[in-house]
Amino acid sequence: MELLKKLVNVQGLSGDESKVRKLIKAEIKNYVDDIKVDKFGNLIAHKKGKGEKVMVAAHMDEIGLMIKRIKTNGQILFSTIGGIEPLTLIGQKVSIISSKKGKICHGVISIEELHEDFEVEELPKHEDLYIDTGLNKKELKKKGVEIGQYVVVKKDFDTLGNKNIIMGKALDDRIGCYILIQVAKKLKQTNKDIYFVFTVQEEIGLYGAKVSVYEVEPDWGIAIDVTNAEDATDEPNITIGKGPVVLVKDSEIITNKCLDDILRKISKKKKIKLQLKVEDEGTTDATKIMMYKEGIPSTIMGVAVRNLHSPISVAHMDDVRDTIKMILELLKSKTKVCLV
Repeated sequence: MELLKKLVNVQGLSGDESKVRKLIKAEIKNYVDDIKVDKFGNLIAHKKGKGEKVMVAAHMDEIGLMIKRIKTNGQILFSTIGGIEPLTLIGQKVSIISSKKGKICHGVISIEELHEDFEVEELPKHEDLYIDTGLNKKELKKKGVEIGQYVVVKKDFDTLGNKNIIMGKALDDRIGCYILIQVAKKLKQTNKDIYFVFTVQEEIGLYGAKVSVYEVEPDWGIAIDVTNAEDATDEPNITIGKGPVVLVKDSEIITNKCLDDILRKISKKKKIKLQLKVEDEGTTDATKIMMYKEGIPSTIMGVAVRNLHSPISVAHMDDVRDTIKMILELLKSKTKVCLV
C-alpha cells in the first residue's frame, strides 16, 4: 500500500494537481509507450495497440478550500473547492500554502459558538466557518497569506482495526489513480489501444475529462472513481469490502448497458463480487466521455467509500484489488463493445 499512501498524502486540490501528476508520471512512464501532459494539465499515458481505442479515466484532484477574505482580526473566510459538508470541517487542523516559498501557515477551522464555548443551536453553514491561525491580518500578510491561496485539511493515510480497511484524505479519487497505475503495470498484452487519462478539475466541473476526450477520441470509455457507501444501517445497500461497484445511473447519465453486461460477465467468470448502484446525485468523468461528439459508450466502475467528500474517508483494499482484476480482464477481453 506504499504507493497508495503516497498518492493519498500528496497535495493536489482542483487546479493545483502538479505534485500528483509528477508522482503518477514517475510511476507509470516505464509501463506505457507514450506519455504527455496536455495544455489543461491532464496526464495522458498511451499503451499502443491495434484494436479498439479505449479511454480509462481517473481524476487527480481532491476537494479542499481557498481563501476568499481575511478580516482585520485575522479570521480567514474561505470558499469550498468541491462539495464539502460544513459539519465535517469544524475543529479540523488545516495548512495554508503561502505565496512565500517554503512557508506554510497552520490554523484550525472554527465557528463563533465553538470559539467562545456557546451552545451550538443550529447546524452551521459554510459562511459561518472561519480559519483561526492565532494571527491578525497584518501578521498574516507578513507570512505571505493572501486571497486565492489553497487551504488543505491535514489527514494522513492510515489503516483502521482491520489492516485492509484504509482511511485518509483524497481517497476520491487517488484510489482510481492507483488502480490505473497498477493496471498499466500489470497489463502485458492487449489487442486494444489504451489511453490511461489522469484528469484535472473533476471536483469542480469534470473539466479535465471534457478537454482530454478531444485528444483521445476513444471508441469507448470507463471512469474509475469512488462512490458513497450505504452501509450505516442494518439494511445496507452498497457496502465496503463487498466488491467493486458499477454505477448503472447517476444524476447525469445512464451508463452503457453493453459495457455493464460485460463487467457483470467478468465478475461471474472471475468469481468477484460486484455491486450495482443507481444514484440520484453526483456524476463522474464518464459523463463528459459519453457526451463527446455523436456519443461514446461509457460506464463507471468504482470503489465504495464511507464519509465521501469529507476530510477523511474510509475504504476497503479488497475492493481496490478486485477492481484492478476486473479492469485488467476488461482490457484483455476480445469482446467488442456494442454502441447501444
